[in-house]
Amino acid sequence: MHYIDEGSGDETIVFAHGLLFNNEIFAKQIEYFKNRYRCIAYDHRGQGKSPVTKDGYDMDTLSEDAIGLIEKLAVGPCHFVGLSMGGFVAMRVAIRRPDLIKSVTLLDTSAEAEPEENKSGYRKLNFIGRWFGFKLVISKIMPIMFGTTFMNDPERADERKYWADLICANDRIGATRAVNGVIDRQGVMDQIDRIDRPVLIVVGEEDTATVPAKSQRMNEKIKGSQLVIIPKTGHLSTIESPNAVNAAMDEFLKKL
Repeated sequence: MHYIDEGSGDETIVFAHGLLFNNEIFAKQIEYFKNRYRCIAYDHRGQGKSPVTKDGYDMDTLSEDAIGLIEKLAVGPCHFVGLSMGGFVAMRVAIRRPDLIKSVTLLDTSAEAEPEENKSGYRKLNFIGRWFGFKLVISKIMPIMFGTTFMNDPERADERKYWADLICANDRIGATRAVNGVIDRQGVMDQIDRIDRPVLIVVGEEDTATVPAKSQRMNEKIKGSQLVIIPKTGHLSTIESPNAVNAAMDEFLKKL
């Protein structure tokens, strides 16, 4: 598994990225926290610079990947931060290996299975991406990943191009296997009340991929969790509103 390891401190933050991206989505968070924490951000198998494997893209195996990384680097118990797909992993790690977790931050994610009404459309986009490349469907993918405020801001056109190019540069086999893992995932809503570590839940109010109501349901189920809704922000809150995410995380971590 590819990972970056920056900063230093008595405690470690491990970052797990969302689908079709890589560890770069946490660049602003790492820059902010690395003077106080050791920051490790890794790429899921088949995405970023981690190798493409034949299988293992289900959330249980990806959770075992994360557990293996934490144990190999001997950084547990750590603060685990997961965005979207990374959040699916974060919840499973916290449920199954609480000894490795000091706190959990869930960004723009869900404890529920993928809604049936989304699956056919996502599979169609995935099919095109696999056989013809993501450039043909990037105009459909971007509004799912980013909020309307970010998408319509003329001053952020260069950012939009950067992230669109990054999505299109994905290995087609690895990325589409990862997409299938997300589409077919099982929900863990009936298990998250077992998480007994401090939990911060953050969601953009414009998130259409994992709508705020899903974060509210997690907040109701996880005892003592905190919920922050960021205005004018979509699914990639760490990119769209990095300062707000950093502030929420900082306040949360300082109280532990």
